[in-house]
Amino acid sequence: MPAKSLQDLFVEELRDAYDGEKRLTKALPKMAKAAESTELRSAFTNHLRETERHVQRLEQVFRTIGEPVRGKKCDGLMGIIEEGKSAIEELEGCVLDAALIAGAQRAEHYEIAAYGTLAYFAELLGNDRAKDLLGQTLDEEKAADEKLTAIAKSKVNRAALMAGTEDEWSSMPRSARRGTRRMVASMRGGSRSGTRAVAHDRSRGGVRGNAGGRRVR
Repeated sequence: MPAKSLQDLFVEELRDAYDGEKRLTKALPKMAKAAESTELRSAFTNHLRETERHVQRLEQVFRTIGEPVRGKKCDGLMGIIEEGKSAIEELEGCVLDAALIAGAQRAEHYEIAAYGTLAYFAELLGNDRAKDLLGQTLDEEKAADEKLTAIAKSKVNRAALMAGTEDEWSSMPRSARRGTRRMVASMRGGSRSGTRAVAHDRSRGGVRGNAGGRRVR
């Protein structure tokens, strides 16, 4: 039945959130099991416990408004969870960890938007108890997202980058590897040789290089 008022919409959004949280309680253990990083595995396990509390809070909100506890298929989180399943089947190691974080943060951002809206609806409807419960969950979702960002930046994404670099390096022909080594060596030691080259060109009346021949830092 279509929502005809803000109260109706509030109930529909609560049901959507409830279904999404229930689905996440099933998905998070699988994500934790698939994660290679100990820190990421711990983050998923801790957030599972939080998600179980989120389910309980939503049940409290239903009771405060006199509505039966019932979910409505959450298409948004269903899609995100399915993408996570595909990543687990297709990827491995630190690259999988990076994909798991990306998927988990999509879910977090979805929930942050959902709970922010629900808390504001509760405020407009004058239900302070519901607003407080939803606000607690909103704060925990934001903290979980920040934790995932920290893990991604400190370890996981860099490890995934290096894994790709090693694969590309091992597949290079030897001649290409030698050329790459020479290029890296010239970049590391180029400041001194570049200075000599600029001085040589100036003696011949010309200037070579960026910024008028000056070293670029």
